[in-house]
Formats: sequence, C-alpha cells, structure tokens
Amino acid sequence: MTIARPPFRADHVGSLLRNAAVKEARHRFHDEKAISREDLAEVEDAAIREAIKLQQDVGLPVVTDGEIRRSFWHYDFMAELDGFKFVERDVATGHNFKGANTRPIFPTITGPVDFPADHPMLEHFKFVAANTSVMPKISIPGPSCCHFRVAKDDITHKPYHDDVELLFADLAKAYKKAVKGFYDAGCRYLQMDDIFFAYLCDPKIRAEKQAQGLDPDWLIEQYAKMMHDAIDGRPDDMVIGMHMCRGNFKSTWIAEGAYDPAADAVFNKTGVDIYFMEYDTERAGGLDPLRLLPKGNKRVMPGFITTKTGEPESLDSLRRKFDEAGKFADIEQMGIAPQCGFSSTEEGNAITVDDQKRKLELVVKTAEAIWGSV
Repeated sequence: MTIARPPFRADHVGSLLRNAAVKEARHRFHDEKAISREDLAEVEDAAIREAIKLQQDVGLPVVTDGEIRRSFWHYDFMAELDGFKFVERDVATGHNFKGANTRPIFPTITGPVDFPADHPMLEHFKFVAANTSVMPKISIPGPSCCHFRVAKDDITHKPYHDDVELLFADLAKAYKKAVKGFYDAGCRYLQMDDIFFAYLCDPKIRAEKQAQGLDPDWLIEQYAKMMHDAIDGRPDDMVIGMHMCRGNFKSTWIAEGAYDPAADAVFNKTGVDIYFMEYDTERAGGLDPLRLLPKGNKRVMPGFITTKTGEPESLDSLRRKFDEAGKFADIEQMGIAPQCGFSSTEEGNAITVDDQKRKLELVVKTAEAIWGSV
C-alpha cells in the first residue's frame, strides 16, 4: 500500500485531548509514585492507538501521537536535549496567559547544547509509524523556542550568556542532528512549532524584548536563520512543516498582532515547506501577509478552525474565508488545518472529545468541498 505524501489539503497541528486513563496514570506516576514508567507507557500506548484510529476514521491522511506522552508541547522535547535543565520554582505561576497560568517550571541552559542520539521522541515517532496505515508525523518545538523561553539569567553556560549568536549557531547544529535523527528513524514529515515568530509580531512583546536589549526584528531574522540552517540539506523526500500561533493553554492565549513583521522571514528565509498559521480570531490580523508566500510548491494552512472553543464553524463561512485568502495567495497553495492543537499541555483546552472529533471531521469536509480531496 502506497502512503500519500505531504503536503495535504487536510492536516492538523498535532496535539489531542488526553483521556481519563492517561491523566490518572500520569498522576499516579508523577505525583503519587505509585506505578512504574512501564505501566505509564502501557496506558499511553493504548491511548495513542485510540488517537491514531480517531484521526484515520475521520479521514485524515496524516496522524500524530497527539503528544499524549508529553506534559508540555515544548518542554518535554527540550528537557531531553544536552545542556538543558528544568527547574520548578517557588513562585506563583509560570507563563501568564489571558485567564490562566502555567505551572512554575522554567528551562535553564547549563552546558553546551546538543541533540542526543537516544532522544526519546525518536522512539515516540517509531511507535506512531508502526501503528498507522497513513503518513505519520511528529511535531517538536522549533529552535527559536530554546532561546525565547529561556531568560538570560537562566543561561548559566558562560559562552552562551556572553554570546547569544554562539547559542543560535549551536542550536542550529543540534536541530540539524535532530532532523537527521528523525529521518533515520523513518520520519518523512517533521513539524516544528516555531510560534515565537508570531509572538514577535505583538507590540507588547516587541517592547519587552527591546527592554531586554534585543531588537525584535533582528531576533526574527536570527530565528529564521536557525530554522534554515537546521533543515538545509535535508533529503529531498523529507517535508518540513512549521506551526505559528499566539499561545494555547486551557483555551487561553498570550500574544496578538498581525504577521506582517515576520512574514517575509517566515516565507522566504526559513526554507520550510508547509506553514500552519493561526487565523481564528482578529488577534491574528489580516490575510495580507499571505501575499509574500512565494509561488511554487510551498503550502500554507490557514487556521480558520479554532481549537479553543467547541462551537463548529460553518462550511459556508470557511468557504468565504478561503475566497478572501485567495486574493493574496494562490488557493492551490493552500489547505486547511485547525488554528492550533487541542491540548498544547496535558491539561487540554476547554472543549470535549466530541467537539474535537467534529472539528477534525470539519477539516476533512472543508478540504473535500474546496479542493475535492484531502
């Protein structure tokens, strides 16, 4: 059986709601120390098989593990990189979203950054590939996350503390190893969630970076270069996607602002093949930045379908939005995906399992209605 290759017309960002069994098992493992890691993995394996079946049953041509083994969409990957150490601090909250706050867990960089050959997410990908009949995909945080999410005072490795460009160069090298590692594991569709391009379009966040002595426009260029250098030279049969949003935690958000400051770097300087772009509210700005998508084989997936609320969008409204998007970029270079994942952290968004299924079904239905295929 031949597996269809990306880009697809119907896709999704990656994370899915955790079921009750996974939440209970994770609590018993992490908090109560009452079960073994093997017992936890067995529960996660069963939930991932269910998640894969859900994705296939709704007609998606691509599946992920729903990030079900993770606590955070980004920290679990970063914690297994050489040079990173995570600390939990006696403070009220971690990152402040509009209406909710994450746990007070913070990344630090204590030594040279590298991608280890035994990174556990290589095996996570292999499990998905072994349990699906369609294209398996894994999403990992993009290299910018490893800088943006670490406060300068938490970079205790002196060479990086004194020279941020050295950190950028080493991150690019580490991610290049990651790309090769996933390819060697059989991955032909790798997605990097590089949401901080969108964060750096928010006037408030831009001002914060300036106060830290960092030019936000320079950061955008550096982040684009990191991504480019990490994926440059990859095998021709490996497709790279990139997701951008403005925060997704318990259906809340952090940033707002149109893509304009980052659009040229994102579309023309990263080397990425497929762009998943949040577009479910006015916080994302207008569609005009899509005009910078170069003509050719690149694909943009406007996230007109929200994962933050359960109310389904109408097919007619989605058609109208694609009609509008078509004024700025070729509709043949587009597909449809939700605006973000359904569970960027293990807590999940404020929606139900049935809501999630209906949203995924809508992705497939929309693709079939507009392009005649998924």
